[in-house]
Amino acid sequence: MSLDALAAARRHRHAFSEGNPMAEKNTRRAMILTVLMMGVEIAGGWWFNSMAVLADGWHMSSHALALGLAAFAYACARRYRDDPRFAFGTWKIEILAGYTSAILLLGVAGLMAFESIARVFKPSPIHYPQAIAIAVVGLAVNLLCAWWLRDQHHHGHDHAHGDHHDHGHHHGHHHDLNQRSAYLHVLADAATSVLAIIALLGGLYFGASWLDPLMGIVGAVLVSVWAVGLIRQTGRVLLDAEMDAPVVAEIREAVEQGAVPARLADLHVWQVGRGRFACAMEVVTAPGVESEVFHRALSIHEEIVHVTVEVRHAAG
Repeated sequence: MSLDALAAARRHRHAFSEGNPMAEKNTRRAMILTVLMMGVEIAGGWWFNSMAVLADGWHMSSHALALGLAAFAYACARRYRDDPRFAFGTWKIEILAGYTSAILLLGVAGLMAFESIARVFKPSPIHYPQAIAIAVVGLAVNLLCAWWLRDQHHHGHDHAHGDHHDHGHHHGHHHDLNQRSAYLHVLADAATSVLAIIALLGGLYFGASWLDPLMGIVGAVLVSVWAVGLIRQTGRVLLDAEMDAPVVAEIREAVEQGAVPARLADLHVWQVGRGRFACAMEVVTAPGVESEVFHRALSIHEEIVHVTVEVRHAAG
């Protein structure tokens, strides 16, 4: 392969492998802070006998692992960005990490529920003031990590292209799902910290010790809901389940309602990057019409970065 061809192939893969260096940096920072807080919560929950704080600390350990997984995915995607084996870039490494992280989050919820239910049947005394102090610090750490990991990356892709884009390119696919998985992990931590504080305050001032395991169960349900949502999002991308995406309707409109009479006989669309799609199609059109006509028609849609067109000519 010539040097020009290699350069073209590299540019092609880069279109699918947009990095997110700020998210990678913030994920590493959040991971380090989470590991430190995890140690404090596990030790404090065990020492002061609070199931809510101990459960928060233990499931924070899985969040630390998930953040590490997210950081590793960013680094791996960046390292193999120019590897010719990845025909559509390395973006799906991040999606795979997000999916794995969601499975881990579901496991965390199960562990939280199990430990909390066990504590319902076997209660023990809790050192409330100390446990509350640890939970408050944990909440502050989680909120800081959530602030670092909030998703801002997608706003940078909403470019205007005149009247061609009036029908919208805000398809909801611009989110960094690897960053979102890390964000949900720290958000789950923040939620369980809030529930732990509520439970401990209720036990301290109203003697409602049963609130401690109850809030653990509530937290498990909440985390499960988030995990299932993330599994659906990432699973959709990994399985290329995109044929109901708005971009499919835009492709059909550009081909079948363009200046040249044409009909789509076959169409396949899949996501290859954040807000980036590839498509392969078979078009039936009049004799003499070449594929370049349809490439030009789709070129106004910046989210469609790779198009393969097979033209079949039909009389009349």
